[in-house]
Amino acid sequence: MVAALSQEMDRDKSVVFLGEDVAAAGGVFKATPGLLERFGPVRVRDTPIAEQAILGLAMGAAMTGLRPVAEIMFSDFFAVCWDLIANEIAKTRYMSNGKVTMPLVIRTANGGGIHFGAQHSQSVENWAMMIPGLKVVAPSNAADMKGLLAGAIRDPDPVIVFEHKNLYATKTEVPEGEYVLPLGQANIVRKGAHATVAALAAMVPVALNAAELLAADGIEVTVIDLRCLVPLDTKTLLESVRETGWLFTVEENPRLCGWGAELASIAAEEAIDSLSGPIVRITTPHLPLPAAEELEALVLPSPESVAATIKRTLR
Repeated sequence: MVAALSQEMDRDKSVVFLGEDVAAAGGVFKATPGLLERFGPVRVRDTPIAEQAILGLAMGAAMTGLRPVAEIMFSDFFAVCWDLIANEIAKTRYMSNGKVTMPLVIRTANGGGIHFGAQHSQSVENWAMMIPGLKVVAPSNAADMKGLLAGAIRDPDPVIVFEHKNLYATKTEVPEGEYVLPLGQANIVRKGAHATVAALAAMVPVALNAAELLAADGIEVTVIDLRCLVPLDTKTLLESVRETGWLFTVEENPRLCGWGAELASIAAEEAIDSLSGPIVRITTPHLPLPAAEELEALVLPSPESVAATIKRTLR
C-alpha cells in the first residue's frame, strides 16, 4: 500500500491522498504510515468522519486536474455515499461526453474474518461491479496490491480498490522499483486438470489451501485469482473452463446476486459445450455476517468447506 502510494506520489505531483485518520495516525489499519511525513499535509490529508464530504472533495479534485486517492474506512459505509459513487463519479465522464474526466481512486477495507460484526464486515464488491462507469479491483496479496493500486491511480476512469481487512497482516515479497499491473488481467496461481476454481481477494488463499487438501485425494484444480471484476478477464477464465470442464467460484459475497453469478452466466453462455457438470458457487449464506468468532467461521467459505464441495460435486 505505502509502496504503491509513494511510487505514484513521487512520480506524479497531481496524486493526493485523503481520508479519515490516513495522515497523522497512518490509517485505522496502519496501512499508510509515513506518508504524511514524506509528502506533507497538502498532499496527505485527514478528513472529518463524513463519507459524502470525502468523496465530494475527491470528485471535485479529479474534475479539476488532480488524481485523488480517497479512503472510505469500511466498504459498508458506501451506503452513506452511494449517490456520489453511483450517480456522479461513475457517470460524469459519460454525461459530459468526455469533456470532464474522473481519474479517481477510492480505497476501502472490505470483507470479514476478524469479527467486526454485520455493519463492518460486508463484502460489497458486487455493489460496485453492477454500476457502469466504475472499475473494480480486489487484490489478494501485497505484490498485487502495489501493482494494481498503481495501475488504478494511472487509470483515467474511477476505480474502487477493495482491500480485504483480513489480508492486511499477511506478508509476501513485493517487487522493488516501479511496479504497475494492468487492470483486467487475472492470474493463474495454481494449475490443475480436474476443475477450475475462480476466487477473489481473501478467498484466493482459501481456494489455494482447498486445492492442497484436494491434491491429497488426487484431485488437481486450477485456481484463478481474478484480481479485477471490472474489467473482467473472461479470456483466462473461459480458456481454463474449456480445459477442465468444471467451474467453481469461491465468494465471500452473500449468495444472492454475488459476482460469481455473472461468471456462471458467462461460462454457461460461452463454454456450455465444454462443461462436464453444473457450475457451482461456494458463497456465504444470504444473511448478515455474525460477530461471534465461531459463527463467523461457520458461514464464511473455508478450505475444508470448499474442498468438500468440490470433491462431492466431481464424484
